[in-house]
Amino acid sequence: MREVEVRIRALEDTDIGDITTLDERLAGAYRPDVWERRIGYYLRRDPETSTVAEADGKVVGFMLGEVRSGEFGLEEPTGWIEVLGVDPDYRGNAIGRRLAERVLASFDSLGAKTVRTLVDEEMTGIGEFFTALGFEAATLRPFVKRL
Repeated sequence: MREVEVRIRALEDTDIGDITTLDERLAGAYRPDVWERRIGYYLRRDPETSTVAEADGKVVGFMLGEVRSGEFGLEEPTGWIEVLGVDPDYRGNAIGRRLAERVLASFDSLGAKTVRTLVDEEMTGIGEFFTALGFEAATLRPFVKRL
């Protein structure tokens, strides 16, 4: 791990290519259509609630989220974090924490008093990350039915 200067900023439409490239490294699949749709959605909803981390002239991390109400019977404005990605070469530089701090501040400014996310039990690293940020298990429980 090398220490680098990182800048956290709001998501922009020009980030689609860098995020697609980073996702390909993380997920092992090239999915430009997925990221074009997702990023377009978040930019239309509220671009300040989604962030990217830049270092060495490229996007090295991102966090997408928004504030919604009426989801799953939760009427109060609630921040939702959908996805987080950090380039493995830049981990250890508190990029995830800094992205989360910016997103959480944006949620707070929009009136959210609760923030939620979903984490697969098998993704222990992500679970540990959110726990370190002060997240705890919730009473909401996901259910799934395969078709």
